[in-house]
Amino acid sequence: MSSGSSDGIKKVEVRLKWDPSPLRQPPHHLDIVATTYSADAPNGRPVYVVHYDSRSPDGTINMSRHSQTGLGLGYVEAMTLELDRLAPSFARVVVGVVIHQDSGPKTFGDLTNTGVLVVHGYAELLKDDFAQLAESTAGTVAEFVRDASGAWEFHSMIRGFDSDPVTFTEEMGSAPQP
Repeated sequence: MSSGSSDGIKKVEVRLKWDPSPLRQPPHHLDIVATTYSADAPNGRPVYVVHYDSRSPDGTINMSRHSQTGLGLGYVEAMTLELDRLAPSFARVVVGVVIHQDSGPKTFGDLTNTGVLVVHGYAELLKDDFAQLAESTAGTVAEFVRDASGAWEFHSMIRGFDSDPVTFTEEMGSAPQP
């Protein structure tokens, strides 16, 4: 499924929510992650990765809100992607969510009130609760691809992984295995 105006997707925000861990338990820490791919290798290795303690070298992808606990009202983490400002050498951006495993194994099924929302202006492109990723420790949620005219298209990309944060960034843009 693709979405967007005839001019394509320009600027999106990816928002993430989850409930904090129970009292006296280690915090649940989730992160939004974006990987960028060149036109020469749209399914190859990422050109760069953006997450909570980084931003894109050109400032087009950055975290506008970050939580290490899920504490707060509604969506507590947000990443902004200014796709229309990305250099023409980029053909693809994949966005995912990963659960830190510092305090032992956790999957999306172990967490409560999880959700991701992708918006383009006031338009909701994707809203998901990670139910289909219950057994996964990480998952992709969205893919943005530059079409032949140079406009960006959105594609829902709900796909689970059993990865730690570092491995996930290397795998998340790969082609699905049969």
